[in-house]
Amino acid sequence: MTDFSTLPLADGLRPGIDALGYTTLTPIQAQSLPPILDGRDVIAQAPTGSGKTAAFALGLLQRLELGEQRAQALVLCPTRELVEQVAQQIRKLALGMPNLKVLQLVGGLPLAPQIASLEAHDPHVVVGTPGRVQELMRKKILHLGGVKTLVLDEADRMLDMGFEEPIREIIGKTPPKRMTLLFSATFPDGIRAIAGSVMREPVEVTVEGHAQAPVIEQRFLEVDPARKQPTLAGLLAEERSDNAVVFCNMRKDVDEVAVSLQHYGFSALALHGDMEQRDREEVLVRFSNRSCNVLVASDVAARGLDIEDLALVVNYDLPSDVDTYVHRIGRTGRAGRTGAAISLVTPREVPRTAAIEERIGQPLRWQKQIPAAPRGKTAPPAPMVTLRIDAGKTDKLRPGDILGALTGDAGLAGASVGKIAIYPTRSYVSVDRNKAAQALERLGKGRIKGRNFRVRRI
Repeated sequence: MTDFSTLPLADGLRPGIDALGYTTLTPIQAQSLPPILDGRDVIAQAPTGSGKTAAFALGLLQRLELGEQRAQALVLCPTRELVEQVAQQIRKLALGMPNLKVLQLVGGLPLAPQIASLEAHDPHVVVGTPGRVQELMRKKILHLGGVKTLVLDEADRMLDMGFEEPIREIIGKTPPKRMTLLFSATFPDGIRAIAGSVMREPVEVTVEGHAQAPVIEQRFLEVDPARKQPTLAGLLAEERSDNAVVFCNMRKDVDEVAVSLQHYGFSALALHGDMEQRDREEVLVRFSNRSCNVLVASDVAARGLDIEDLALVVNYDLPSDVDTYVHRIGRTGRAGRTGAAISLVTPREVPRTAAIEERIGQPLRWQKQIPAAPRGKTAPPAPMVTLRIDAGKTDKLRPGDILGALTGDAGLAGASVGKIAIYPTRSYVSVDRNKAAQALERLGKGRIKGRNFRVRRI
C-alpha cells in the first residue's frame, strides 16, 4: 500500500489531501495508517520529517463525529511551536469537514481567551502542551470524557521536559476505550513504561529512515573554550550558508552568542524558552522568510522548528547525549537535499564524541584548521528584511492585499517580495534588503485594502 487513494478514508478527508498534493504514502504513513484506521493503538518510531503528523491527523479526523460538540481528540506536544504546526496541519487536512473546531492550548499565553473559547462550546480537537491542558482540566473547564483518540507526539521530548506526571494525570481523565497513538523519535525506558501501562496491544511501527537517509556531512572541530565565539563566526563566514541553526546547551549562552554574531555582521537572532510568545513567533517568521540567516537556539525552543531547506546545523556546545545530537543534525539534509553539521568540541567534551562515533558506525571527521573570525562587520547579512503590519485576519487582510500594495503603490517587482505571514492582529512580509526602505516609505504613506495601517521594519 503506497498510495493515499488506496486507504479507506472518509470522503471529507479527500479535499484536504488533494489540496496538500499528497499522493504517495511515506514509509511511516504506509505502516501506521492501516492499523490506525482500524482503531488499533500504535507505537511509532520515526525520524523527524517522516510524515508522522499527517498519519495521526488523518486517523483522529476519521473518527470524529462533527455533530457531537465535545472534545473527541487530544494531541499532546512538548512545545508551543509544535502545537501550532500540528494544529495547522489538522486544519489543512480537514478542508472538507465544515464547522470543525480545533483549539490550541499552550502555556505562556493568557488563560482567559482559552477559557472563553472552551466555555463558548467544546472543540472537536484539542492540541496542547501537557502543562496547560492539565491546568484547564483541573479547573474543570476542559472535559476529556468524550476523547476517542489520544496522541502523544514527540513523547520522548515531553518526558525529557518533565511532563510525565501531567501526561499520566491527563490520560487518567480520558475513557479507557480510546485509541492511543504514541509517536517518538527515540524510545527510552520511560516511554516504554507509559506505553505498557496505557495502551492496549499496540501495533509497533519503526521507520529507521535508512532507505531515504539524509546526506549530512558531519565535521568536528576541537576548539579552546575562550575562542569559541570568534571560531563560530569564522566558521559561518567560511561556510557562507544561506541559513544556519546554532545550538547551545544553556539558555544564557543563546543570547550571548547571537549578540556576538551580530557584532560580526551576521543577521543573527536568538530563540529560547524565556522569550515572550510573540517574540518567538517573530523570530521564526524572520528565519523562515530569509530575513535572518543565523538562528541561535536552545533545544527546547527549537523543538517545533521545521525549515524545509536548512543548509547548516552547528553545535556550539556538544549535547550530552547522542539522541539529542542526532535530532539536532536531522534538521538539515531533508527531502533528498544534502546538508552539513559541524560541532565545536572543547577538550572537556572530547570524550562525548565516542558515543557519537559508535552511533554513526564510522570514524568521525575532525577538521584541523581553525577558521579566522571576520574582521569588523564584514559577514554577509540576510538577503531579506521583514516588515510588520499592525493588521491581520481580524481585519480581513489577505496575502494578496499586501502583495498588491507592494507591487502597486510601492512600486516593487513581484520578485522583490518574499514570504507573507498573516496572524490574527498582525502580518509580516519579507522584501529584498535593498528595497526595504522604499517599501516601508511607500506603505507608510499609502493604503492597504483602502485603509491605513501602521507599518514598521523589525
